Amino acid sequence: MSGRDQEGEPLPSFGEYSPDFFDFIVIDECHRGGAKDESSWRKILEYFVPAVQLGLTATPKRAKNKDTYAYFGEPVSTYSLREGINDGFLTPFRVRQIATTLDDYVYTPDDEVLAGEIEEGRRYTEAHFNRVIKIQAREKYRVRLFMEMIGAQEKTLVFCATQEHALTVRDLINQQSSNPNPNYCVRVTADEGAIGEGWLKTFQDNEKTIPTILTTSQKLSTGVDASNIRNIVLMRPVNSMIEFKQIIGRGTRLFEGKDHFTIYDFVQAYHHFNDSAWDGDPKEILIEQPDTSPDPGLDPGTAEPDPDYKVSSDHPEKPEITRIRLADGKIRVLKSMSATTFWSPGGTPISAAQFITELYGELPSLFQDEDELRNLWSNPDTRKKLLAGLEEKGYGTEQLNEIKKHIQAENSDLFDVLAYIAFALPIITRTERVENSRPAIFRSCSAQENEFLGFILDHYIAQGVSELDQEKLPDLLELKYHSLGDAVDVLGSIAEIRQLFVGFQGSLYTNA
Repeated sequence: MSGRDQEGEPLPSFGEYSPDFFDFIVIDECHRGGAKDESSWRKILEYFVPAVQLGLTATPKRAKNKDTYAYFGEPVSTYSLREGINDGFLTPFRVRQIATTLDDYVYTPDDEVLAGEIEEGRRYTEAHFNRVIKIQAREKYRVRLFMEMIGAQEKTLVFCATQEHALTVRDLINQQSSNPNPNYCVRVTADEGAIGEGWLKTFQDNEKTIPTILTTSQKLSTGVDASNIRNIVLMRPVNSMIEFKQIIGRGTRLFEGKDHFTIYDFVQAYHHFNDSAWDGDPKEILIEQPDTSPDPGLDPGTAEPDPDYKVSSDHPEKPEITRIRLADGKIRVLKSMSATTFWSPGGTPISAAQFITELYGELPSLFQDEDELRNLWSNPDTRKKLLAGLEEKGYGTEQLNEIKKHIQAENSDLFDVLAYIAFALPIITRTERVENSRPAIFRSCSAQENEFLGFILDHYIAQGVSELDQEKLPDLLELKYHSLGDAVDVLGSIAEIRQLFVGFQGSLYTNA
């Protein structure tokens, strides 16, 4: 579309080619300019009309003035996200929904207005934060929450409300990170220019670990070809289904050792999965936001000016954000709750067990019912054989520990993980299991035996079921009594000690 005539007036250069010069034209991301009637480069397609034109897009649009189908026609071939995941070409995902006691805000006089003006009695909601109003303590709290949930070395994208918000979140992440590198988290937005592009290229290099986290506002929702993204954090509303699909697509790339990725959702964006357009053709009535980033003075839900924005006299083009410092008492009582949900590639909710089955296959039928599993697990020898059988079938220790993370059972026994997958039994922690079983374990033992069993149980709570392997018994005896001889003096013969060690495990796994 570039070029000038002899008088310097615009004259597109493509006219130097004859209309039949090209046989075949490929238009990538064809939901963009090519689908728009008045797009700057639609004339190219119309000029070379004799050529076969192939439009490619993952997110076709149907809107008043931007309808992919109106120009390109009905698809000659489709391949859905559902098919891509089911066929093993894309990575499945889970969603961690996070709600806090400061998801909305109403001013009270004990809070301090640092800048701007506050409207008393008004309820500020997610769409207003970091556009109309900013509360630093809220952002710090949210950052701490997801930093505690993600792995420190996992590459992560954080989507923020504005470029300024992305800068704030970047600083908060670096302040709270255990990694001392100042570039552990960097901002990649339009303001960074070439520096940001450089960080993005480094981030995309799977051999590089720094930067580990990128914050952005609009820039990275498309076009980030990074295979090893493990987490996507949504800290701003996502009102467009097109954009939602594109953001989720940032995590679907395959990478060795990456069997899933996680969406940390502070803004209830998961509701898009319930939209029929999630894994199908877009609705006729779907109206999209402009491709350009909306002005901060616009309501992101309607693209209409927010009448409550205050305009600064120093910078009349930029609305002044109201900044609030929370009263200390409010900061101390900030709370949150989270739930992990699992979704099929088609956007329907599924159980954790179904999700795990999709990742690792069916749980091997090495036990028929809950009682048989409990009996096998209660004895160190049969438990060891069961674990070996599971590993042969693809459920090794590494996979089982990963499943613990999926169902938020890091502090539970592997028995409870298997019972949950196979029989939908409730998950309890190792501490709860010990407390439930303590009366039965200590009922018929001497004081010396109870002291030793209490010592073992403390190790079990801290380290897991591996502390109950028979191979660990000599080490535990030496750790507690300093020598095997001293242990025998207190507890009796080696055979009696072994019987005590094996016998109490039956009570530990009794169905209370």
